[in-house]
Amino acid sequence: MKFIASSSSLLKHLQQISGVINANTVLPILEDFLFEIGDKKLNIVASDLETVMKVQMEIESKETGRVCIPAKVLIDTLKNIADQPLTFSIDNNFTVEITSDNGKYKVPGEDPDNFPKEPASDDTTGFPMSSGALIKAINKTLFAVSTDDLRPAMTGVFFELTPEFIQFVATDAHRLVRYKRLDTQASRTDSFIVPKKPLNLLKNALPDNDDEITVSYNSKHLFVTHGAIQMVCRLIDARFPDYKVVIPIDNPYKLIVNKAEFQSALRRVSIFSNKSTNLAALNISGSELQITAQDIDFNFEGNERMNCQYDGEDMQIAFNAKFLIEMLNAADTAEVRLELSVPSKAGLIKPSEQAAGEDILMLLMPLMLNN
Repeated sequence: MKFIASSSSLLKHLQQISGVINANTVLPILEDFLFEIGDKKLNIVASDLETVMKVQMEIESKETGRVCIPAKVLIDTLKNIADQPLTFSIDNNFTVEITSDNGKYKVPGEDPDNFPKEPASDDTTGFPMSSGALIKAINKTLFAVSTDDLRPAMTGVFFELTPEFIQFVATDAHRLVRYKRLDTQASRTDSFIVPKKPLNLLKNALPDNDDEITVSYNSKHLFVTHGAIQMVCRLIDARFPDYKVVIPIDNPYKLIVNKAEFQSALRRVSIFSNKSTNLAALNISGSELQITAQDIDFNFEGNERMNCQYDGEDMQIAFNAKFLIEMLNAADTAEVRLELSVPSKAGLIKPSEQAAGEDILMLLMPLMLNN
């Protein structure tokens, strides 16, 4: 079996899906790419048993066939070859010989029949959405996903589908993000949990534009297709917590601050906070916000004052500064609004204005102050 492919084009396609391959794999063959040749097209597949990514590219070939090629050796080779056509020849023992303008390289391939089969897309339900909308939903929620494997339901993003809108929810029990797309709808009410890794891979593989992608799912898997790229991942088989019960219905005190100034002040002051809690106290009085952090063990202390708009009683409330900085990144407006009630209840963070077709709400649990 023989085919000719552009070295730079092949490298680009391999890099789009190489993130699937783990450093420590369960099966040695999962360290390989599966190459499938037919009809002058090359399908390249990468898998870790949980997630499968496939990309297609055009090649010169009059033959059909399959072979598994070690991923790391192939990518390292292509990175160091100038852009040129490469000839791949595969013999009956799956030995791969790569011929360039001035060199020949041999790689032992593997039997493609040992490569795991990808899940069948049976009984799927689908809905269209733009590539940019999915990337934005991932960026707005992924940072709040839990890393606690003892609570698997919270280690992914909860997709909640309705005929009116689609919303994405992530929580780690300390913070929660609910991102709603009013311009994307599903044919029926449904929900599922998508793990963190495939969402990260999608974010890097999809273009951030208005291209339409097809998202479909069944009871066990999610399928996403955009042009020549396809991804299949296993859904998390667990029940997402009832997040609605923790969102306060009425937080009467409203604080409006400049997002950039608030983030910068938090970054500076948090340097002096206790490294295990990252506690930063907000003292709000009239139109002044004071941010304080200290680490008693090392006698560190930092505080800053800034102007704000505040409607409510004077109060002091503490949050994890690291979490608060990350959540402010998800607001795309110059000003953000914090809705508060009492120092022991969750605070809500929202952009000062919601973007067209979107609605984002973020919740952060307070920390106890040692007064």
